[in-house]
Amino acid sequence: MIVITAPTGNIGRQLLPLLLELAPSHGEALRVVVRDPARLPDGVRERVEVITGSHGDAEVVDRAFEGADAVFWLAPPDASLTPEDAFPGFTRPAAKALAAHGVGHVVGVSALGRGTAVAGRAGLVTASLAADDVIAESGVAYRALANPSFFENLLEEAESIREKGVFTDTADADLKAPRVAVADIAAVAAGLLLDRSWTGNDSVPILGPQDLSPHDLARIMTEQFGRPVRYERQSLAALHTDLIGYGVNEEFAQGLVDMKRAKDEGLDAGVTRTPDTASPTTFEEWCARVLKPAVLS
Repeated sequence: MIVITAPTGNIGRQLLPLLLELAPSHGEALRVVVRDPARLPDGVRERVEVITGSHGDAEVVDRAFEGADAVFWLAPPDASLTPEDAFPGFTRPAAKALAAHGVGHVVGVSALGRGTAVAGRAGLVTASLAADDVIAESGVAYRALANPSFFENLLEEAESIREKGVFTDTADADLKAPRVAVADIAAVAAGLLLDRSWTGNDSVPILGPQDLSPHDLARIMTEQFGRPVRYERQSLAALHTDLIGYGVNEEFAQGLVDMKRAKDEGLDAGVTRTPDTASPTTFEEWCARVLKPAVLS
């Protein structure tokens, strides 16, 4: 039995179809934990066991992990909470349930940065790494998927790109950094959940095929869309002000700002890209398949 948390989120909705396709040949049943089962794709509810509720709730995870062999874990970045409550706090009931039910393997969504000089002051990433420790201390075999920024983050900029030809972030325009497609993260997660020959606790970096700067992204989008796209750098202070204006929790907003600052200071640069840490989807491929339709619609 494999349990999937957050099956309707960015990664979960890519992972679930993969497991629905592959799990039967491995003799695996699937169980999902979801707040609103109506958000599951048509036809899925008949093929999985559904546990309704939040996977941050002790009673819900106690039911969800009973009889489970493996769990896909994702703590949703709830901007109404503090980083402590959103990541390690949210994870603690699950860690207790994992231990109580003797779950053997967990694959979790995490971030790059462990072991770098800035890991302890990286805001949301620091909190995410703390959540990894909570799971690892439960006694399970654990693999933390250590991710950089997602290509999919640019979907939040689709309207601005469409209307003004501009996308914004806080990174230095020439800073090259790893970036990854969510589908590649889901593929790695599926492989680990289905082949559980691994033991102990470790990170699995997923770095994409190449490092790209904001200027690189703008150039590629310009080529893909056939219209100019440029990058505008936002200050961290302006980002903080915007987040507070959107109603984001003050500590969460500061955690996001601290994460952005740490990325500029090398948070994502601590792992070397190798055939094992690279993932296949290029930004050009993702842009053509996902972002271009969103921008030009």
